[in-house]
Amino acid sequence: MFFKETRKATQEAQGREKRHKKQTGRFDFLCLLCAVLCLLWSVPFLFARFPAQNLPLEPVHESGASITGAFEGWFQNADGSFSLLLGYFNRNTKQEVDIPAGPDNRIEPGGPDQGQPTHFLTGRQWGMFTLKVPADFGKNKLTWTIVANGQTMVIPASLHPDYEISPLFEAATGNTPPVLRFNENGPSAQGPAGMTVDRVAKIGTPLSLSVWAQDDARLSTSSGAPPRSLGSPVTVRWTKFRGPGEVIFASTSPEVQKLAGGTPGVPFAGKATTTATFSAPGNYVLHVVLNDYSGEGGQGFQCCWTNGQVKVRVTP
Repeated sequence: MFFKETRKATQEAQGREKRHKKQTGRFDFLCLLCAVLCLLWSVPFLFARFPAQNLPLEPVHESGASITGAFEGWFQNADGSFSLLLGYFNRNTKQEVDIPAGPDNRIEPGGPDQGQPTHFLTGRQWGMFTLKVPADFGKNKLTWTIVANGQTMVIPASLHPDYEISPLFEAATGNTPPVLRFNENGPSAQGPAGMTVDRVAKIGTPLSLSVWAQDDARLSTSSGAPPRSLGSPVTVRWTKFRGPGEVIFASTSPEVQKLAGGTPGVPFAGKATTTATFSAPGNYVLHVVLNDYSGEGGQGFQCCWTNGQVKVRVTP
């Protein structure tokens, strides 16, 4: 009788131990599950506090990398036609590339030459030129093909609704692009479609280049207060767009001399002058861009800047 009761007690104790282990295991599993869920729940907040870095898809190259066209978007013109706005991205950090309009630098249909750049600066170049298409362009598209360093890159440009932009008016602040003139009292242009003038120069003789700029000097910041190190309401940058030889600017970013205004919200007027010297005869196109307080590319909002081109015939 004694051994029977002892065996029963032992079995009951073993049963209690098994149930305890089972319950403990469930508890541990629930704790682990809770910890995992808490971690997953906190991930978005961690990324919000510590934004992820944009890692390059490939190592940075000084030369030998590709060049990709960039379709910035489209906008409607006053006559009912449309303009497609394009720039590009040269992935090389030191190699500027010349690619003549043709098989390796073509816009189709209608090309290969539709006024695109043939000299490609390094880095990202925002909205440097426009392609005008008719009012009935509809669902058609253009493609820009660039072959650089043996690598072919193709981008489409169309009137897809998702790519409509407003480069002449920034709705949040009422900002508009600078007004550009190549003569003090001459014709003017505003926006990325810009304007073009013709000049003549000789090899080795500096060509004077002056622009007159006006701007509304509108400024938008998160705090509503202007930055401490606020520069001129308008900046000017000159670059080579096309041409058979080297172009040397006395200054690619000449200082804009104030003629009126000069503080945020006060209409601004100014003038900037530089020179360009050419190494070889031929036909060149120089590009000038006027940026307002929005900065290059309008800080990615496609407003507000103005383009200009100077076609130069260089003689010996």
